[in-house]
Amino acid sequence: MIIFLTTVHVIVCFALGGIVLLQHGKGADMGAAFGGSSQTVFGSAGATTFLGKLTAGAAIVFMLTSLGLTYLASHRYKATIMKDAPARTAAPTQPAPMPPTAPAAPATK
Repeated sequence: MIIFLTTVHVIVCFALGGIVLLQHGKGADMGAAFGGSSQTVFGSAGATTFLGKLTAGAAIVFMLTSLGLTYLASHRYKATIMKDAPARTAAPTQPAPMPPTAPAAPATK
């Protein structure tokens, strides 16, 4: 399930980026205010475009997959096949003996 959601999440992520890059910016219709022709029928703030609806749908799917992945990652099933085995304890070890120190060299003048 996590692999499926991750795959959908990545695909929607790239699609959302591409859809946003395909859209016109808010300033793209400023030329229409000064006598240019507008590409929209209802003006610059008219009906929602197809790409706007597609962006909203992709954003909703992106948020749902994000929430789903977060839930699945935080509620992983933690089972073990070793539940009846006794726990191992480390045996106490003796510290290594210190090596003998070499006598100090005589000081030379």
